[in-house]
Amino acid sequence: MTALEIQGEAAKKASRVLAVASTETKNKALKAIAEAISAGRDRWLKANATDIENAKKAGMRESLQDRLLLNDARVDGIVKSIDEIIALNDPIGEVLDTVTRPNGLNIEKRRVPIGVIGIIYEARPNVTVDAAVLTLKSGNATILRGGKEAINSNREVVKIMQEALVSAGLPAECISLVQDTSRDSATELMNLTDYVDVLIPRGGKGLIKSVVQNAKVPVIQTGDGVCHVYIDKDADLEMGAKILDNAKTSRPSVCNAAECALVHKDVLADFMKVAFPILKEKHVALRCDDESLNALGTHARDSAVTKAIPEDWDTEYGDFILAVKTVADVNEAIDFITEHGTMHSEAIVTENAETAAEFLNKVDAAAVYWNASTRFTDGGEFGLGAEIGISTQKMHARGPMGLTELTSYKYVVTGKGQIR
Repeated sequence: MTALEIQGEAAKKASRVLAVASTETKNKALKAIAEAISAGRDRWLKANATDIENAKKAGMRESLQDRLLLNDARVDGIVKSIDEIIALNDPIGEVLDTVTRPNGLNIEKRRVPIGVIGIIYEARPNVTVDAAVLTLKSGNATILRGGKEAINSNREVVKIMQEALVSAGLPAECISLVQDTSRDSATELMNLTDYVDVLIPRGGKGLIKSVVQNAKVPVIQTGDGVCHVYIDKDADLEMGAKILDNAKTSRPSVCNAAECALVHKDVLADFMKVAFPILKEKHVALRCDDESLNALGTHARDSAVTKAIPEDWDTEYGDFILAVKTVADVNEAIDFITEHGTMHSEAIVTENAETAAEFLNKVDAAAVYWNASTRFTDGGEFGLGAEIGISTQKMHARGPMGLTELTSYKYVVTGKGQIR
């Protein structure tokens, strides 16, 4: 057996223990993990500092370094999210439906864990904890395969969590990390059908595409985020500028950040007058169509403003870059999103309820917003606790994936000697 097959076998064995663990036992383990991470933060931050130093030497851009970075405030936030997950209802054992058949058979549809969940992700060490604790609470074992950029951070925090699991009476193998960050280990995990029940990729478009195309293990597809903010002709332009600013600049490297502003032609000039100074102050580079370039007037000569090329409409920048496209009406905005969006998060800013309803009903995305930032597409913001990812598919799970999205169900049938 390969090292990963041995790891998979151990995870499968641990999953059977975890599947029947009580809520009290799981919450005890989660509490132990939260306390261990808080107490062991110096270990984790030291390992993270090594990853950051390596990233700088490798020339990683600053927005990606931000995804990799840990500090006391972020560790505190991670610990807080674990406490929030502890407070959530345990979905396992929930009776989803029950029926008594004419022959007296009682049939219950009960929520159960999936089993072993494999997660392939990139340079975000907080994902290591989010994924581990959500799978644990939902009764699943997890095999984590992070990227090389965060390997020191991931190794250290998994050690911390495994120590906490053992102290709480659960197998350490409920949470495990693939130590090899080569492409070979990712490929092997994608094909570990004897041990892994489902695979969830979290990362950029290339990673997700690779997993979806190559995995033999069933995949829940999380999405790259080419998200749009549409400024309608009936928008409050001050509100629109603030929403666009937040959606683009609050954390541009994440998947729910806006990558493209769609602006109604009737308010284009007025909106650019309001929004441009705000975006310029945040050092946002603009990729503009001809109409928005004209609307900028002399500002179009700014070094941060360039003419858009076709590729800009399909690019997830993950950086302080924003594409700007002029549209004739809400229907053109919807058509543009249909062609170029990734079914993640889409927003409209308007005071017209009828226009908003048309947008919300016709746009096909996991989350649609009216007068709010796309940055709210997040498990914590939706009250789900930390999330395992944002699913952009339509089967089983869609949008922020919390506890219930990490479960399946089975039928429990009780009889009194019935035969067919």
